[in-house]
Amino acid sequence: MEYTLLGRTALKVSKMGLGCGGPSQIGQRYGRSVEESVAVVRHALDSGINFIDTAESYQTEAIVGQAIRGYDRESLVISTKKSTSRPITAKDVETSLERSLSRLGTSYVDIYHLHAPALRDYAFIVKEIVPTLQHLKAEGKIRFLGITERFNHEPQHKMLQRASQDDFWDVMMVGFNLLNQTARKYVFPKTMKKNIGVLIMYAVRRALSQPERPRQGIQELLKNKQIDPSDLDRDNPLGFLIHPDGGAVSLTDAAYRFCRYEPGTHVILSGTGNIEHLTENIESFTRPPLPESDIRRLKHVFRNADSITGQ
Repeated sequence: MEYTLLGRTALKVSKMGLGCGGPSQIGQRYGRSVEESVAVVRHALDSGINFIDTAESYQTEAIVGQAIRGYDRESLVISTKKSTSRPITAKDVETSLERSLSRLGTSYVDIYHLHAPALRDYAFIVKEIVPTLQHLKAEGKIRFLGITERFNHEPQHKMLQRASQDDFWDVMMVGFNLLNQTARKYVFPKTMKKNIGVLIMYAVRRALSQPERPRQGIQELLKNKQIDPSDLDRDNPLGFLIHPDGGAVSLTDAAYRFCRYEPGTHVILSGTGNIEHLTENIESFTRPPLPESDIRRLKHVFRNADSITGQ
């Protein structure tokens, strides 16, 4: 497992992070037992992954807390989030953080995010919530402040474009994948300039993990006139990525490697409730970049695509 420094936080983090939300929620959405989910987290830790991302809304904090018992806490980087799906107050944040700490079984979290605020709520957050986060940071309960975007609703990163103008966000969670590469234009130049840590979500979602979904996504982009039909084979639109000359072994493999080597990214989140699947994903992170010719073609084909997220 390769490690890097998470921007200006200087936290040493694995390039692959374990995501405990998404469609799987470490297997909880698919009927896995708590013990099975704990085993997935521990397998990730034993494989060298030291970055774990969860949230109060995922309902997996207690599973993470159980899984990390017995591990050196200082060697782990724990990220969790306060939901903003409903109006929140400073007191809500304080209460939620204390509950998260209790479920995680730790006295501090390395990164505490505001979870997917809408652009319309951003000014309120800056005025009413950020001072409380800074106070909690000063108390040592939070090491670094983060913010995540609502990618499904804002595939053009409008909230993050606004947030990146401020200087108090140490980490940002960004939607980015080979179908929607707009963060390269709208987000990464600003985060790199300020040395903000970047966590990538949506590297692989349904559109890049289920056999029929890539075609559906391509059809939507064709309908929206965001890709040129002459650039792709409609029957196998992303098949050019899989080949023996350094290419991907699967579409999922291509998707992770594409994000893994994108300049400006630090941690690529990968979620699963299956140890075998987790092992396959780890293998993708040990492979070299995709061939430059494949990357150039991906950038060309999807250069105007900004209407889908891959969900």
